[in-house]
Amino acid sequence: MRRSAALTSATLTVLLALTACGGGGAPSPGAGASTAEPATGGTVHVLANADFSHLDPARGFDGGVNNFYRLIYRGLTTFGAGPGAEGTKIVPDLATDTGTPSDDAKTWTFTLKDGLFFEDGTPIDSEAVKFGFSRAFDPEAGIGSPYGRMLLDAPKDYKGPYLSGDLGTIETPDDKTVVIHLRKSFPDFPSALAQPVFVPFPKGTGAGAAFDSKPIASGPYKVASYQRNASLKLVRNPHWKRETDDVRAARPDAFQWTFGLDAATIDERLLAGQGADADAIGPSIQAATVARVQAPQFKARTLSGLGGCTTYMSLNTTKKHLGDVRVRQAINHAVNKDTVVAALGGSSLALKGTAIQPPTIAGRVEYDPYPYDVNKAKALLAEAGKAGGFSLTLDTRPVPKMQAVAVAIQEALKQVNIDVTINNIDTSTFYEVIGTPAQQHDAAITGWCPDWASGATFLPPLFDGRSITAKGNANLAQLDDKEINERIDEIAAMQDVEAANAAYGELDKEIMKRAPMVPLAYEKVVLVTGSNIAGAYLSDAYSGGIDLISVGLAEPTT
Repeated sequence: MRRSAALTSATLTVLLALTACGGGGAPSPGAGASTAEPATGGTVHVLANADFSHLDPARGFDGGVNNFYRLIYRGLTTFGAGPGAEGTKIVPDLATDTGTPSDDAKTWTFTLKDGLFFEDGTPIDSEAVKFGFSRAFDPEAGIGSPYGRMLLDAPKDYKGPYLSGDLGTIETPDDKTVVIHLRKSFPDFPSALAQPVFVPFPKGTGAGAAFDSKPIASGPYKVASYQRNASLKLVRNPHWKRETDDVRAARPDAFQWTFGLDAATIDERLLAGQGADADAIGPSIQAATVARVQAPQFKARTLSGLGGCTTYMSLNTTKKHLGDVRVRQAINHAVNKDTVVAALGGSSLALKGTAIQPPTIAGRVEYDPYPYDVNKAKALLAEAGKAGGFSLTLDTRPVPKMQAVAVAIQEALKQVNIDVTINNIDTSTFYEVIGTPAQQHDAAITGWCPDWASGATFLPPLFDGRSITAKGNANLAQLDDKEINERIDEIAAMQDVEAANAAYGELDKEIMKRAPMVPLAYEKVVLVTGSNIAGAYLSDAYSGGIDLISVGLAEPTT
């Protein structure tokens, strides 16, 4: 969803992930889906409802844009290419391997491959890696993925390279070697490095919002043209060398995005498949379209599966009324998840949410702490002295299904005398607004996707009170609980990743005792591709959307 990790704008791109970040379920292609190897050449068209949040990888952090970033950026590591588990493996990218740990996994050493260049021909060296990493600490630019700020060792007053200069805790003994010091032991650091905040850039570039209009590419494609909220075109980066990249197929000559399209219009265009739309992909289809794609002519180009994210309503614990845990627990009992699922399109497009972590997370515990119970909700409110009710403001996006979910919540809370005002925020800026505590209201309909297949990417970003920031804040509940913070540290120090994931499953239950959110649903993805699309599969790493680095055309056209 993220927005991410938080925080995906479900309609931002082909992903349609509602929240954060990466990670996902076990989506599978429909019978005969076009997973054949694509040819080289042609233009893949992407039909989208809204623009990307940011082209700058230090600023953007949602499932849709994370998927896009892999076309133009590279990191030390990345996710593999392929459906299912293949797409969640962490593999070397710019680095020769996934790193060598030392000092109890607090220090990591990487060696860069030969023949690496940015789009302007500048070599990608260790100084570029150091500079790119340090941008995570910039108070203006570093509003995206929290993992740079969370993991990299840095002075308390460090504010990124533009304001504070070099980050001394990243060593560059030569052009090919990078030695990274972390705040604490983190055995799964190679997975974190697959996040977009860890992208190298030429030293001194990208000040202000420069990369939001003209990024500097290190991947197989570069931005040729970009009109905000209208269109974006990628063409080949001539300085990318295929022999240095074992992950990106880069078969198309270009990608062309069209933004601002109505969701129903996208469905109709993809089903019709006329002209360039035969070469197109788009977001998950609307509920009204699901029955139509059961027809035999669409089965071969339909992909479906669990998106791997949690759609939820955050509850701002710093707000009046919501500071009382009994009130938050009452709201959890009062929300009817069945009406939420119906608002999202029914059981074909969503499952009822219960736990914080979705069913696809390793170590997740199946439990339902707050079953729908209006009488229990009323009793808790009475106990808290709120039997007469109160008003709250709910932030959401002007997207049809998000509007429907907001109304479902509004109607449910009306039964317990809570008056909900729905506040719409523009889709492209939604996560930035709700991630700024000064602009945050009482609650928000948002979501979170795991950034990799581990509980470490779900609970710490959302509920570690020490990670609350003035901008780019993922802890929307603003929960700062000493016991939870300490337990997060204990689990993070575990050397056995499997045991750590099991511990996160138990921590899920402890956090929900404090009711900082209402798990609403686990959404499913149903996608229809153009008839000329090849190499399409749903990515477990990118919220169940089509993996952009592998997709192409069966028969390239000019």
